[in-house]
Amino acid sequence: MSVIIGVDPHKASHTAVALDDREKPLGQRRIRAGQNQAEELLKWAVEFPERSWAIESAGGLGYLLSQQLVAAGEAVFDVPATLASRVRVLGTGRSNKNDPNDATSVAVAALRSPGLRQVSAVGHSEILRLLAKRNTDIGNLRCQAVERVHALVAELSGGGIDKELYASDLQRFLDHFVPATEAERIRVELVAELLEDIRRLDAQLKASRRRIRDAVRASGSSVTEIFGVGPIIAAMLIGYSGEIRRFASGDRYAAYNGTAPVEFSSGGRVAHRLSRRGNRHLNHAIHMAAICQLRQSHSEGRAYFDRRVAEGKTKREALRALKRHLSNAVYRHLVADAGRVAAAAR
Repeated sequence: MSVIIGVDPHKASHTAVALDDREKPLGQRRIRAGQNQAEELLKWAVEFPERSWAIESAGGLGYLLSQQLVAAGEAVFDVPATLASRVRVLGTGRSNKNDPNDATSVAVAALRSPGLRQVSAVGHSEILRLLAKRNTDIGNLRCQAVERVHALVAELSGGGIDKELYASDLQRFLDHFVPATEAERIRVELVAELLEDIRRLDAQLKASRRRIRDAVRASGSSVTEIFGVGPIIAAMLIGYSGEIRRFASGDRYAAYNGTAPVEFSSGGRVAHRLSRRGNRHLNHAIHMAAICQLRQSHSEGRAYFDRRVAEGKTKREALRALKRHLSNAVYRHLVADAGRVAAAAR
């Protein structure tokens, strides 16, 4: 008998509910999250030999548990939280919000949705995703520090520093500015502290970029052959795409990264609009590659953009078309990379 085990993961505990293929409950178990969490669940599930697991948000709170189960040879499927929530609300008798009902909804969602992503052991793409996320976080912290410095300097000197701020510019300002009041002295001290933060973050960014460059080179990916895709953007594309073979076509991939337009029709009027769905990190990476191509008159992307404008598209529509064109190119490169890795593993 085929059994699906739905798991509602939390930081402190995990709740599992087993259902047969007719959605009949066969048992449930709640365990504490800890070093032996996977072993405890497997020990409980031994009475269901033909089993598979459905874990809500296997890339979030359920990440560690799902990877532990995959390492143990189990079949694990990732159930999006929105899908499980929809099942819980619409399913009779499961509208109450509690862990057993949530786990049951996860299992039902897995039974009714055969196209769910099967979780696999993390590979090089996960390394690049982590490095890309860390690089973005460092960049955001530096932007925050620079914004605070601009605000403080504007309160010390008319006009402040009216250009992109570098540590050398700030040091030059501090060397020549003499505070006249106690409030100005405190502001100067805060600017000096933020200057140290910026220098530290600059060093971290430099190290992060070097680490990403080495990791992308080690991956052997061909995605950097696309005009405008350097190591940072490549790390985002590879890392946030994950296992590319889970996308059956370039259209599916475009829907995932948000470059596929969304139909917006009513009656006899058929229209499409910009998609706000999908992975925004991937969408941002493709957008940056598109902008890089637009700025270079000799690039294929610029020629594609100009051709679309000549056909009557607005510049925004042409940019969206270019992003979709780049999405297809990225998909082809990632699929080819995956094929080479699979061939080498044989």
